[in-house]
Amino acid sequence: MSKSPADMVSLNGRIALVTGAGSGIGRAGALAMARCGAHVVVSDRDGDLAAAVQNEIVAKGFHGSSRQLDVGEDAALEAAVLETAEEHGRLDILHSHAGIQVEGSLEEVAPEGMDASWAINVRAHFIAARAAIQPMKRQGGGSIIITASNSGIQYDRGMIAYATTKHAVVAMTRQMAADYANLNIRFNSLCPGFVDTPFNAGFEVQMGGRGALEQYVKDNIPMGRWATCSEISDAIVFLASDMSSFMTGHALVVDGGECI
Repeated sequence: MSKSPADMVSLNGRIALVTGAGSGIGRAGALAMARCGAHVVVSDRDGDLAAAVQNEIVAKGFHGSSRQLDVGEDAALEAAVLETAEEHGRLDILHSHAGIQVEGSLEEVAPEGMDASWAINVRAHFIAARAAIQPMKRQGGGSIIITASNSGIQYDRGMIAYATTKHAVVAMTRQMAADYANLNIRFNSLCPGFVDTPFNAGFEVQMGGRGALEQYVKDNIPMGRWATCSEISDAIVFLASDMSSFMTGHALVVDGGECI
């Protein structure tokens, strides 16, 4: 089996918390960071999925734990961050990944859909990052990775709630990076393009079904294909590690050239 570039990166002794890590990109990132030596706290709204990823990590001989977490619950999210830091004595990496996708244009998205998108795609990242600041200040630094999307640097037809909130979280990440760079706390946005996971259900609906989405990928992504989860997890490890030690406030786009 060929090695991923991330396999050559060391995260030995570091503590990472990942939200939305029960499947897809979150799971891949958690596994990749564990493989590089981090102890990864896997969290997900579905506690069984989080536990399954933890078991996968441990079965491979790496270090991990898990917890059920709904990032829409402010108190629970803040507690997860602070308890992780307290239990392990530090928090080196926060990958705030959980998000939702509500499809539709201005006339099609109800105010409740926009509110839900804002709550998960912006507010939850704010709450998680705000909680992580205190332990990271005490220990002299850390890396906070917030999943946005390439929809945060371009515009998708018929996806007003998703594109708006993803643009907002890119801006928020840059602001936090500017405010905390002098404390060696780095903030970067991860901006994936199309990865073949169930998260694309909203785009499937908006585009008119799986076949139409497949055709879009073929016709509109210059590389002509989906990204793999491992290609995105390599970017996660890069942002989490010292390989990106002089990078903050950046929106790292991994989309096969779609936004060109």
